[in-house]
Amino acid sequence: METGFQKILDEYNKLTADMSSGGGFDMAKLGKRQSELAPVVEMIRDLEKLEKELEDNKKLLNDDNAEMKSMALDEGRRLEAEILVLQSRIEEALLPKDHNDDKNVIVEIRAGAGGDEATLFASEMFRALGKFAEELGFKPHIVSSSRSDAGGFKEVIFEIHGRQSAEKHPYQMFKYESGVHRVQRVPDTEKSGRVHTSTITVAVLPILEEKDYAIADKDLKIEATTSSGHGGQSVNTTYSAVRILHIPTGITAQCQDERSFTQNKAKAMEVIRARVAAHYEEIETKKVRDLTKSQIGTGDRSEKIRTYNFPQDRVTDHRINQNFNQINLIMEGKFSDIVDALQRADLQIKKEALKK
Repeated sequence: METGFQKILDEYNKLTADMSSGGGFDMAKLGKRQSELAPVVEMIRDLEKLEKELEDNKKLLNDDNAEMKSMALDEGRRLEAEILVLQSRIEEALLPKDHNDDKNVIVEIRAGAGGDEATLFASEMFRALGKFAEELGFKPHIVSSSRSDAGGFKEVIFEIHGRQSAEKHPYQMFKYESGVHRVQRVPDTEKSGRVHTSTITVAVLPILEEKDYAIADKDLKIEATTSSGHGGQSVNTTYSAVRILHIPTGITAQCQDERSFTQNKAKAMEVIRARVAAHYEEIETKKVRDLTKSQIGTGDRSEKIRTYNFPQDRVTDHRINQNFNQINLIMEGKFSDIVDALQRADLQIKKEALKK
């Protein structure tokens, strides 16, 4: 049996002994940990039985009876296959869980280098991610946006909501999109046919409720303003738009797309809570990197994660060094193959870290 699995058994047995002794222990804490380990321990014990059966079966391979030997070979193959499957299930059960995986998300897309072309690609990426969300049964909803003269987005912030009862959740599926997305193509305005390179940044933040992450009222400055349209002109005379400043960090959030001040304030609070939480989490992550966490999907906005090369019909995800074709389908929201590949790579990295 693998050393890591034996450590789990040893820990479980010690917990059981400590709880039985009843002396000076935090029983609630021990009980919680024991209940967490119980399903894994059951699988490890099943694995022990299978490995014992395999050892016993190997002795039959020396039998002079050809039929008995053949049966032993078949049984050995079956046991080996079951052992591999069970080992994989145990490894996955022991992997650290992302506590945000079941949450809804705020997605922020901003144009980077490339002028108008970057704003146009930001608009196309918003559409593509929105269609991907809808295919998964999620609901995207714009929180705020800023258009460019070319018709693209300088910035667009939108929420994606799923259902708690569903098997897949927004953060679980969209967290790998955080980072710099680079596009290489010939813009419609380029007469010489020269390929341009532009970038956009994407940030994916889990939506946190107040019980998940509370911010003191004294740390917030909330202002009501009139909504602005394209070019900055006022589109109404009521003070329904909201701007919130988190005083300790200087982080701001604003919302003007809802109908009332109360609705805009609620949406802006979701954004400010998500941004402030991400800010402090990033500081902690830089201090100490947990070796059991994957480096895929860490949300580093300065990291170039993907290139969309239109002339070569190729999307390259640089984190896993893998290419995907049919770029036009991908820009219609067909991101499943990319996300599946990233999830597999993420799982493998976590498994390797677990063995160290």
